[in-house]
Amino acid sequence: MGRRQYPWVLATVAWSDAQQYTRGTLDGLPLLSHGCAPRDVLATRRQLRALGLRPGGADPVAVLYGRHNRSKARWFASLYLIARAVPVRPMTPAKHTALAKANLARRICRTCGRDPLYVLPRSTRQCWPCFELTHDTDDLTEAA
Repeated sequence: MGRRQYPWVLATVAWSDAQQYTRGTLDGLPLLSHGCAPRDVLATRRQLRALGLRPGGADPVAVLYGRHNRSKARWFASLYLIARAVPVRPMTPAKHTALAKANLARRICRTCGRDPLYVLPRSTRQCWPCFELTHDTDDLTEAA
């Protein structure tokens, strides 16, 4: 039997005056097991975004650790203090226009130049009718 990779350690943490149990440190930050982080104080980037917040240049204060049972793969996520988070910047008209242009560029077929009203595959950048035409001609040239 191997010993535990991350044993429980009583450590001082940035979000509390009292010492708390952690799983040691990772890159100098306290390591917390999945489900052990205080949800009212710490959050990941995605959780901050769901709250309408962003880290705002603040460094992470802890690292969340978990393990997939079947594959035994480990995953890590940075945790930020909710108190230090700042509101998300609002979408300006210029940003909205730039985003609309970028999304339109993903929909224009390289062969016929039409907009099929769906995002084209990155591998071909062709709509389905154009892809079928080029694919059929490739099959004919290979057979000859």
